[in-house]
Parts: sequence; structure tokens; C-alpha cells
Amino acid sequence: MKVTEMDSKPLWIIRQSLKKVWVRVVSIALLAILTVGLAPVLAPYLPTGLSTSLGTVAVDQILTILASSMLVVTTFSLSIAVSAFSAAANTATPRATALLQEDPTTQNVLATFLGAFLFSLIGLIALRSDIYDRAGRMLLFLATLAVVALVILALLRWISHLMTFGRMDDTLDRVEQAAAHSLEGRLAQPYLGGQPLYGAVPQDAVPVLALNTGYIQHIDINALAECAEAIDAELYIDALPGSFVHEAVNMLHIRGAKASEDQVSELRRAFTLGKERTFSQDPRFGVIVLSEIASRALSSAVNDPGTAISVIGRLVRILSSWTDYTDSAVDYPAVHVPPVLPADIMYDAFRPIARDGAALVEVQIRLHKALKALGQIAPRNFAPAAASLSDYALERARSAGLNPAELSTLEAAVVESKAIMPS
Repeated sequence: MKVTEMDSKPLWIIRQSLKKVWVRVVSIALLAILTVGLAPVLAPYLPTGLSTSLGTVAVDQILTILASSMLVVTTFSLSIAVSAFSAAANTATPRATALLQEDPTTQNVLATFLGAFLFSLIGLIALRSDIYDRAGRMLLFLATLAVVALVILALLRWISHLMTFGRMDDTLDRVEQAAAHSLEGRLAQPYLGGQPLYGAVPQDAVPVLALNTGYIQHIDINALAECAEAIDAELYIDALPGSFVHEAVNMLHIRGAKASEDQVSELRRAFTLGKERTFSQDPRFGVIVLSEIASRALSSAVNDPGTAISVIGRLVRILSSWTDYTDSAVDYPAVHVPPVLPADIMYDAFRPIARDGAALVEVQIRLHKALKALGQIAPRNFAPAAASLSDYALERARSAGLNPAELSTLEAAVVESKAIMPS
């Protein structure tokens, strides 16, 4: 399900809740219970030709096998999923585990297994309570066959999924997709539908402080616009999604009218705070997570420069989609929103890699090639930051103990990059 930049707060909360595993588990479990419960109700409508004699023992045995096996399979599958989450946290970064936990295939498989277990368990209770006649047992038998077919399909899908689930490439693909999707949404609405805000907030604007400590996960721009219209004021947002706020930090400023305490509280409720950053409205978080994976790969304990080089390529692929903000539509003229600056996202992406990979010439050369590529793709957006990062990376490499031959190769690559990169 696609999460858009313009979601209202209630809709955003619903969308985030639908990503949780318990939603699918409860839904399929309820469907299983409903199927067993409707069997005696629908039995009279079964065609007479289908209501053949079917021994209770046959249905009883199938349901018993399902009940005993599905409980074991569900427990075993859950342990596999938890192991994959742990592996991703240890080999990549703990920030990536949220994406694995939202994996729809894993959630559907676990929900199918648990639903089959509940179906068989409740079916056995109903069957041994003698609430089914011959037609009812036939209908239960047909429903059991359908459940068995679903379980087999789920098992086949689960086996195929486990070939890659939780591996480094799979984790990188998920983080890259989340980062690209978030950046795509922000580039489509760079100011979240509000007015562009560059520079300082007007001095006569009144600040609104945060009341809690945490990360801003979502901003309901529509709610802010309605509040601004109600109090006839201009609003200037200070803290974008991903910002860490506390009781001394301004979330926004009000200009043009004095808001009551209730109105200020309404403005604060438009900001959703949480303990951790999320990918949905925060494009910088995605590239930060990718950069964290590269930094861990470059640590002496892991020593995996290949993963860092792969991350650099993925970052170039994500940022190469950057477009200018010139054609952005203004849906909420009373709300002023600062943009995500390309220089900031460039530093988020590449500065940790330049620092942690300073002693590896292969990583440094790939980094400078990436900076050159972005400077050529979008010179106005990326060239200044790319040149600055190139100087920073070279300075770190010089102090990292590279031998003269490697340093000479690296310096030549930097000179070539700057000569080709537009100024």
C-alpha cells in the first residue's frame, strides 16, 4: 500500500498499522473462525448431489493432522523470521529490521499457518460437539480441502522466500527501495504542498515549542492549513519529518494572529512524534541507513569493502532521480515548509563512507567516481557538495596511511573528477 506525502494523520496511522503482522494474522484467523461457524448455516443450501455420505472420522483425522502440524510449522516459521531479523540487525543495521518485519510475504505466510491452525482446532471442537449434519460435514470437508491447498501454496512460497530473506543483498534492496520511494514522494511534493521556505523565519513570528521528546515521523499539512485558516495566520514549519525535537525546540512559528491554547494544541497534534525515525516522509533517513550499512561493512570487525562499494552504487542510483523544485504545486499557501537540501542528503550519504573507508583505496576511488557522476547528472544540485566531499575524502585518505602509490592514484582520480565535473 502506497504511503503518500499528503496523508492526513488518521490515515497515516491506519496505513502504518496495516503494515503490522498482527493485522494479517488476526484477519485470517477471523476468516477461519467465520468459515467454521458458517458451515452449519450454509449446509442446507448445499446441492443435494453433493451431500453424500462422508464419515466423520475422515474429516476428524484431516483436521487433527492440520492442528498438530500447523502449530509446529507456525512456531518454527516464526523462529526463522526472528533469526532473519537478528541477522539483518547484526550484519547490516538495526534500522533495517523494520523493513523486514513489514515484509508482506512473511506476514501472509505466518497468518496462513496460524489461520489454518485455528480453523482446524475450532473445526474439531465443532465436529466433536455434533453440531454438523451430513451436509454440514461435507461443507466442512470442502473448506478443509481449501485450507490444505492454501497451506501448501504458503509452504512453497515460504521455501522460495527463505532463499533470500534476511540476506545482505535482500536487506540492501529493501532499504534502497524504501529510500527511493521516500525521495520520490518528497520530490513530487518538496514542500508537502505548502509554500517554499528559504532563509530565516520572519522575526515577528511566534514560536510553538514541542511538548514531548522524540523524532517527528509525520506532519499533517492539511490539518495545519485548516488551523491557519481558522486563526487567519501564516505558519512556518521549523522541524521536518526526521527532526529530533524536545521541549526547547521550535516545531513551527505563527505569524499574523495570536492563537489560543486550544489552537496551539491543535497545531501540535498535526505533528506525530515517535521514538525512532521512519522512512515514509523522511527521505534522508533512507540514505542514512544505507550509509550505516556501508560503515559497518568497513569496520575492522567485518572488513567487507564490497558491500560498501555496492552501497555507493545504490546511493548514486537513488540520488540520480533528483529533480528541481520549480514546478511544485502550492495547495496550502498559508503553510511555509523548508525543502530537503541536496547538499544535506549528499553529506548524509557519503561523508560516513569517506571517513570509514579512508584507508581503502578501492572504496575511495569508487566514492570519487560516484561524486563525479552525481555532479555531472545534476550539477546545480550536487556539484558544490560533491566537490566539497571529494576534498574531504582526499584529506581523510591522506591521514589514513595510504602508501604513496595508492595516494598518487587517488589524487589523480580526484583531479580528473574535478576537471570533468561542472563548476
